Amino acid sequence: MTIKTMAEYATEGKSPEVLFWVGCAGSFDDRAKKITRAFCKILNSIGIEFAVLGQEESCTGDPAKRAGNEFVFQMMALTNIEVLNAYEVKKIVTACPHCFNTLANEYPSLGGKYEVMHHTQFLKQLMEEGRLKIEGGKFEGRKITFHDPCYLGRANDEYEAPRALLQKLDAELVEMKRCKKNGLCCGAGGSQMFKEPEKGNKDINIERAEEALGEQPSIIATGCPFCNTMMTDGVKHFNKEHEVAVKDIAELLAEAEEL
Repeated sequence: MTIKTMAEYATEGKSPEVLFWVGCAGSFDDRAKKITRAFCKILNSIGIEFAVLGQEESCTGDPAKRAGNEFVFQMMALTNIEVLNAYEVKKIVTACPHCFNTLANEYPSLGGKYEVMHHTQFLKQLMEEGRLKIEGGKFEGRKITFHDPCYLGRANDEYEAPRALLQKLDAELVEMKRCKKNGLCCGAGGSQMFKEPEKGNKDINIERAEEALGEQPSIIATGCPFCNTMMTDGVKHFNKEHEVAVKDIAELLAEAEEL
């Protein structure tokens, strides 16, 4: 794969079309790295000029902010904004709704004003422009249900981009009872991903996985690395991991194109 850094573009005196903000999960979590690779393969295959920050990328500060440490969040955010502004970044794409929400809604007041897109929004835009063509015959006859990430759906009112992409896969798209504005959290948001659950009758991810499995899908599609982890754990709880796959939309599109 050809993945250049912003520093490499800068030394050439050029700017890429977009900056791909990888995020902590996409950089360090072994499962989420597969999502990163799938997205990069798609962009490479259609000749999109993009770059990453590489070693210069830090956490957006979302987990710190959600856990209540505004001071640490602002320190992280201001460091990132300094780097982004130095490269005169205009457009950012990320596969993590948490990064997406923070960069789009919380960085502007600190001096970081960019056009920020979730990767499903960007892929949908490329599809509408005719730059991305999706052949979905490989998924014919399969049933897919989509779990709405909180920070993409309810927080930013984006429900159609992921579904528009999934509908190109020739699969049967089935909706859970709680979807879109009524979607149920996977249980990872608000920094809950990094702590043990509190005492209760049932973990949220188990409740959500049970709901998804009730639709009898062959694939549970996600658009967030945190959701992917939580839904995968939920599917494993019911010993269904050999029957039901949990995959990011980018992975499904890359698979459809045999990338």
